[in-house]
Amino acid sequence: MNAPNLSLKGLDLRAEIDRLRKEKNAVILAHYYQAPELQDIADFIGDSLDLSRKAAATDADVIAFCGVRFMAETAKILSPDKIVVLPDMDAGCSLEDSCPPDQFKAFREAHPDHIALTYINCSTEVKALSDIIVTSSSAETILAQIPKEQKIIFGPDKNLGGYLARKTGRDMLLWPGVCIVHEAFSETELLKLKAQYPGAPVLAHPECPGHILDHADHVGSTKAILDYALNSPSDVMIVATEPHIIHQMEKAAPNKTFIGAPGADGNCNCNMCPYMALNTMEKLYIALRDLQPRIEMDEDLRLAAKKSLDRMLDMAGRTVGQGDVGKPIITGA
Repeated sequence: MNAPNLSLKGLDLRAEIDRLRKEKNAVILAHYYQAPELQDIADFIGDSLDLSRKAAATDADVIAFCGVRFMAETAKILSPDKIVVLPDMDAGCSLEDSCPPDQFKAFREAHPDHIALTYINCSTEVKALSDIIVTSSSAETILAQIPKEQKIIFGPDKNLGGYLARKTGRDMLLWPGVCIVHEAFSETELLKLKAQYPGAPVLAHPECPGHILDHADHVGSTKAILDYALNSPSDVMIVATEPHIIHQMEKAAPNKTFIGAPGADGNCNCNMCPYMALNTMEKLYIALRDLQPRIEMDEDLRLAAKKSLDRMLDMAGRTVGQGDVGKPIITGA
């Protein structure tokens, strides 16, 4: 863990980070779930894959990724020649933790007639064991291109997999992982909030369990939720995802009211991602100063993981209905 020290007291961290950004030719990325001060200092704000692709397109020598470990690893997979630092290497992910590579490998071997359609919230090792990576925004488009007779393992998020199965009618074998943040929303408290704000649409991420999604007016990725919120005519909206995304909503639409969906205790505190919260301005400063902690990976592993990411990027760009549905999908990892 890269902890701040007492020598940082009195430093103008924003000014120092700006200085180091120029000195190291670095680009700073921040996920929507990061603290507002990290979002505000970032060069790019967004979801994990979009950030990695933007960073890859820059001439930066260093990527400082304010997010969680699998996101920084994805950036390294796509930008192997750049130095990638993560402010706190302990910033993990409950979905990644739910899917150990050795168990996933054994599960795949037990179902050799299935392909693995795997959510991007997983380790590099699991990506290397997968056939196609998906994001919450690309999963449905990719699923539509896989022949209906092809058996599918979907992991590690059973809630996203269940949502896709219900929406598309596809029967998939689901890995039993969940996001601890989205799992914490309370249906009872959400219904109380809907009664308090009648007519306020509920915007939910598909990582939420089905009993929350059943009450949603819009289900989508972080970017889709943000776009919907900004384009909706509603003045008040209820947001069922990690509440730090509300910072961007309030900046872009200051005249609207955005209310975080509550947890079981009636407030949003349990719905803040504890892993995302590990990154701080102090740790970002140290990461840029020392270029540590740094993401490193074996080249063979990187290339194996990149295959499943490349398949996603290829399939996500296709137009379904123009000859792609039913295109053969390679079996096995």
